[in-house]
Amino acid sequence: MKRVLVTGGASGLGRALVAALAARGDRVLATDLSEQAPEDLPEGVEYLRLDVTSDDDWAMALARVEQRWDGLDLLVNNAGVAAGGRIDVVTLEEWRRITETNLFGVVRGCRTFTPLFKRQGSGHILNVSSMAGLVHPPQMSSYNTVKAAVVALSETLAHELAPYGVRTSVTCPSFFRSGLASSLRGSDTEVEAGAVSLINGSRLGADDVAARILRGVDRRRRLILTDRDGRLALLAKRLTRPLYDYAMGRVAENAHRRQTSQPAPSSR
Repeated sequence: MKRVLVTGGASGLGRALVAALAARGDRVLATDLSEQAPEDLPEGVEYLRLDVTSDDDWAMALARVEQRWDGLDLLVNNAGVAAGGRIDVVTLEEWRRITETNLFGVVRGCRTFTPLFKRQGSGHILNVSSMAGLVHPPQMSSYNTVKAAVVALSETLAHELAPYGVRTSVTCPSFFRSGLASSLRGSDTEVEAGAVSLINGSRLGADDVAARILRGVDRRRRLILTDRDGRLALLAKRLTRPLYDYAMGRVAENAHRRQTSQPAPSSR
């Protein structure tokens, strides 16, 4: 039985991970922005309000697990927001928002719990990135950038913390059906509409992805990929770079053709 904290645990992939962990008997603390626990949390799951951009909230989360559980076995840095858009359309404020949540939220979690894990001589950090952290489609610069940073952070910590008995994994799912699309509220509405279509059209749901992620955690994998398309895209980038560049170029050309045949998007 593991002691697990999951950020962003009230919906989407976080909710699916919470349910899967609880179903196998782990003790789970789900966290999210809401003051009240969601009504559909599995029985036995504890809840704590946690804004991943708040140092004070992270300090309270650490105190909670130390007081109630006397430690932690698995930290799941899952909370995040979706974003997409062209470099000259997305605002700097949108860049700050996604960086503060998707990158610094993960950094804060790692910094908060690393001292505890070192004292224990054990622990596992799971950071949720995205396939966008490994392959970088056009018109997703802010999202690609922060997710690539999460991959780099995770790889760094996997080596840095290993001597202390602490493992680090990063998972990079491709598009899957979840509530993540609801967090899209940037300036480039046209690009975001395309992202919503890809999310809603995926054959995989959050429960499928959660099960695959936890298998990777149990197998102590440092990089956890969850679908065939993602594996093929990464393989193409590593082994056949001209083919990868050609495919990305086609994506950019097709997007340009659609966008230049329609009125420019309005900012909001």
